[in-house]
Amino acid sequence: MYYRPSGFSFLPPVVKNLLIINGLAFFATIVFGRMGIDVIGRFGLYLPTSDLFKPFQLVTHLFLHDPRGLGHILGNMFALWMFGTPLENRWGSQRFLLYYFVTGFGAAALHLGVNYWEYVQAFNLHAATGSGEALYFMQSLAMTPTVGASGAVFGLLLGFGMMYPNQQIYLYFLLPIKAKYFVAIYGLFELFNGVANSGSSIAHFAHVGGMIFGFLLIKRWQSSGTRF
Repeated sequence: MYYRPSGFSFLPPVVKNLLIINGLAFFATIVFGRMGIDVIGRFGLYLPTSDLFKPFQLVTHLFLHDPRGLGHILGNMFALWMFGTPLENRWGSQRFLLYYFVTGFGAAALHLGVNYWEYVQAFNLHAATGSGEALYFMQSLAMTPTVGASGAVFGLLLGFGMMYPNQQIYLYFLLPIKAKYFVAIYGLFELFNGVANSGSSIAHFAHVGGMIFGFLLIKRWQSSGTRF
């Protein structure tokens, strides 16, 4: 997907600094990993019921990405630039930064809520049947950290679709589609995959959460008479 933000030949300050921080964090994850220090394991986000959970992880996990490949961070950073640049220029840096973190935290909240519900279901199944599979699933939920800016990025996608509903986005750099349709289709796709519980490592409900909280915040601003 591609949208060229016409008239923007520069990076607004918050987008620029978010790109820098994410890049430095990715580099640090690789460097410290080679020194035997597990950055993801320490600063990724765990279920609050896990012994590994720390409150600061709600912030730090937003700036970490899987160091085993470039796809995760490059995709998120490209989307951060593509959708974040026009939004920050339209809203201003302070409002944009608030939106970014609200959607990031909202994404984490929904993701953790769904994971906790799954944890409780597995706990009840294990207690009733002694299921080893349920026990393994519980342990996996408690011991697997979540990382990435994807939730906040999906919030930016939602915000872009609401601010520029008729702007053309080019899927795979070729196929034009209006932003409002792209957002709706992508949101439903993520919701379907989350409900289907495909077993992938992708936090689909975090993506949905970012979009939901972005929608609610923009509606709150609009109802208060905010102009942007």
